Amino acid sequence: MVSTRQTAAERRVAVLAAAITEFAKSGYAGTSTEAIAARAGISQPYLFRLFGTKKELFIATHAQVGDRIVKELTAASKGLDRDDAMHAMGMAYVQLMQDRELLQVQMHGYAAATSDPDIAAACRRVFEVLWFKVHDEFGFAPEMIQEFFANGMLMSVMSAIDLLSVDETWAQSICPSEEKLAAMLAASKGAPHVTTSSGATAL
Repeated sequence: MVSTRQTAAERRVAVLAAAITEFAKSGYAGTSTEAIAARAGISQPYLFRLFGTKKELFIATHAQVGDRIVKELTAASKGLDRDDAMHAMGMAYVQLMQDRELLQVQMHGYAAATSDPDIAAACRRVFEVLWFKVHDEFGFAPEMIQEFFANGMLMSVMSAIDLLSVDETWAQSICPSEEKLAAMLAASKGAPHVTTSSGATAL
């Protein structure tokens, strides 16, 4: 008879999935480990056996979100030259921001980082990985790297506050490019991407 009992590694995967949902809803301070354990179908003591502390679990959860961002941007840019790669990563990030839980965990991480140096360090890791990617792999100049991150954060905030639901020029003119504006609008409505003739190359 084959045992269906999960391994510790499988339990960790289940807990992280539950933690993404719970932390997305209530943030680091507002989420209880009891709620995460209940969603994952395990006891709270076993959750602490797997992750040690609530902070360690939050950092692992934020890291999983960060790893997904890096993975998706890496896949989007594979085999492309510098400008095409930057554009492809930007469009991939537009799609990622439509995952509300991913966006919420990311933003809750930044909020928690303001008062916790360990969480701040965890948030910096994603920036570090992406910095080395665009610097070493594509040779972006410093001003291009700044634009890459600045536009990425702008789109994160635009998604978080649902800016594109404001059908006014001032709101939609903030988007980094016409193409990304069209893509964000289409993605938020569940429609295929709409592309324009814009030559946007920044995230």
